[in-house]
Amino acid sequence: MTLWGGRFNQSPAQSMRDLSRSVHFDWRLAPYEIEVNLVHLNNLIKQKIVSKSDGEILHKGLLDLAGEIGSGKFTYNNHDEDVHSAIERGLVEKCGPLGGAIRAGRSRNDLVITDFKLYLVDHLLEIASAVTTLVKSFNTQAFNQIDVVAPGFTHTQHAQPITFGQELSKHSHALLRDVDRIFDWIDRNNYSPFGAGALAGSSIQPEPENTAAQLGFKGVMQNSIDAVSDRDFAAEALFIMAMIGIHLSKIGEEFVLWSSTEFNWVEIDDAYATGSSIMPQKKNADAAELARGKSGRFIGNLTALLVVLKAMPFAYNRDLQEDK
Repeated sequence: MTLWGGRFNQSPAQSMRDLSRSVHFDWRLAPYEIEVNLVHLNNLIKQKIVSKSDGEILHKGLLDLAGEIGSGKFTYNNHDEDVHSAIERGLVEKCGPLGGAIRAGRSRNDLVITDFKLYLVDHLLEIASAVTTLVKSFNTQAFNQIDVVAPGFTHTQHAQPITFGQELSKHSHALLRDVDRIFDWIDRNNYSPFGAGALAGSSIQPEPENTAAQLGFKGVMQNSIDAVSDRDFAAEALFIMAMIGIHLSKIGEEFVLWSSTEFNWVEIDDAYATGSSIMPQKKNADAAELARGKSGRFIGNLTALLVVLKAMPFAYNRDLQEDK
């Protein structure tokens, strides 16, 4: 299902459909799409674009759809272009042609950024919680090793004596900066683009501040062109992920060294190590090595988005589909 047509006299080629299709990766925005649509529906009813009785039908349809998405009963199919078309198809299946009314007064351009921001806030908070748990683990171990003397290193050579507790707690400080960055990100980017429409605003969204408040944003983006263009928030989020990845990589590197026979400072639990198919005496710190290796993906993702954004004209361009 596509949400556009108008001047076109023929359907897009299958190769074009395949190229432009994004539902297989933007489907994760579906719960947030429902949330935004529910608020949007209230506005349509308030503006008397949708009658109260029709609004009740659409409201029930959206709630039913949310439940089926959560249970896995409803999902996208091979004909859906993106998460927006999949959700609208589901609503039409439940409410008939009335389901198409949900599209009034909004564009995919402002809708997708709203979905995306809500998604990132939730998931960055989950990451902040996970990083905080890791910090607590480091602090516990650091306290237990507070009196254990160890060599400090510069240039990977013995330098000055320190305690092993200090060695461990350095990671806590680095990771706490990552947590701070997440909350800085939320504070800076917690502004709603909804109501910007395609780029010039929407007369059907006369109270974007009210919409923003209902969705949990602290305010509204002030320029509609900037609102649909902005992907600073996505690049910043990827930078935060890259820094977390770098810090985890450094932790992994040290654990690989510290668990070696030459150091013998730590022992990796058997549950997080592997052996060798030919050398039975081996115990490999694979979890640490994988953390070190996989962190490169975060840097690659950040670089890829920055390359997409460079020299791009303002307002929405299809290149921005690659922001996810």
